[in-house]
Amino acid sequence: MEFMNRKFIVAVLALIICGCSLHVPAQDKPAYRIVTGEGKSSGYTEMLASSLKSDVVFFGELHNNPVSHWLQLELAKDIFRVKGKELVLAAEMFETDNQLIIDEYFKGLIKESSFESEVRLWPNYKTDYKPLVNFARINGLKFIASNIPRRYASVVASGGFEALLKLPPEALKYIAPLPLEYDPELPCYKDLLTSGIHSFISLKYNKENLSKAQAVKDATMAHSIAESRKPGQVIVHMNGSYHTDRYSGIIWYLNKYSPGLKIITISTVMQEDVEKLKDENKGRADFVIIVPASMTVTH
Repeated sequence: MEFMNRKFIVAVLALIICGCSLHVPAQDKPAYRIVTGEGKSSGYTEMLASSLKSDVVFFGELHNNPVSHWLQLELAKDIFRVKGKELVLAAEMFETDNQLIIDEYFKGLIKESSFESEVRLWPNYKTDYKPLVNFARINGLKFIASNIPRRYASVVASGGFEALLKLPPEALKYIAPLPLEYDPELPCYKDLLTSGIHSFISLKYNKENLSKAQAVKDATMAHSIAESRKPGQVIVHMNGSYHTDRYSGIIWYLNKYSPGLKIITISTVMQEDVEKLKDENKGRADFVIIVPASMTVTH
């Protein structure tokens, strides 16, 4: 009888184990996948190799995406291992009139508390951008504040490019040279207000001026890169993907300010399925980082 009970227990356990195994997913859940702009399989190694051969790398992020921020830092570290101080970091998240404060902080002339209180930091600075800033500072790298001061972008949003002419000469040195070339037919400007996120803004501003405000940001970032880069350097510029997707925006202006540079672009997209790049996301960049739509956000 005891032997029969043991056989019964073993049989039940076997059924439980088999039953549970049927519900275990058959594959891992990747945090991201890297493909080419055409959707062909690629990887981090290929993305790094292309970056090392370039003059400028545009890392298009989703601002609240942890995978973007982690890979930005990892890419910077790996380029530094090869290029050393020929690596330069630059970012949309810092404005040109804050360059002096960044330089003073990097030289140890001001404390970290002074730097953080005086620079107009994004809300997610400590989690997403501080690691990059600290990496550059500790390793003696140049960090470029590339974006137009937001108050001047607001001037354009309210009154167009002509409103910039009312600014004093001291202010204009923080902006791309005027008059500013502008192509309203570029998709990045033409389609600016097609997404719902901008619908509430259009009630306050003229749509064309909103597009021009985007353009003056792109132009200033491009000009900052062109003016800062020295031969042999690799500049890795962090920006929202929409500023460089489909080789437009900042890249359109950089090709005018400094033609002939070898540029590599990276874009980040979110999809339910990371195994195959959606048609709508093809052609966005040289490399596309596909992140699961369920990924946790940083803010």
